[in-house]
Amino acid sequence: MEKHLNIDELNKLIKTFCEDRDWDQYHNAKDLSIGIVTEASELLQLFRFKSNLEVDNMLTDETIRTEIGEELADILFFILRFAQKYNFDLSYELNRKVEINEKRYPISEYKGSNKKNTNDK
Repeated sequence: MEKHLNIDELNKLIKTFCEDRDWDQYHNAKDLSIGIVTEASELLQLFRFKSNLEVDNMLTDETIRTEIGEELADILFFILRFAQKYNFDLSYELNRKVEINEKRYPISEYKGSNKKNTNDK
């Protein structure tokens, strides 16, 4: 299934998949949020206690890349389902957040830096 879908198509895919299984009853905001964190933790577990070299090697191993891809897909599934159920336009939300972060992290001050801006929020 080598198919590239845009975000609207992904939302429809997830909606149909879940509704066909009558999962709306289980997909409330709290449980979907728990799913996002749980799946993100499973991704993190793959990298826990690994050196940068070990991580680089993992990313070239097809078996491990498959595991990583599956965890990323699980995270995306829960994010898309949350957005789809509660009418969040992820394209809009991401663009809005990038605009906020462009102001919070001006290039002149933050280029090449990973320090957190603690002046606001």
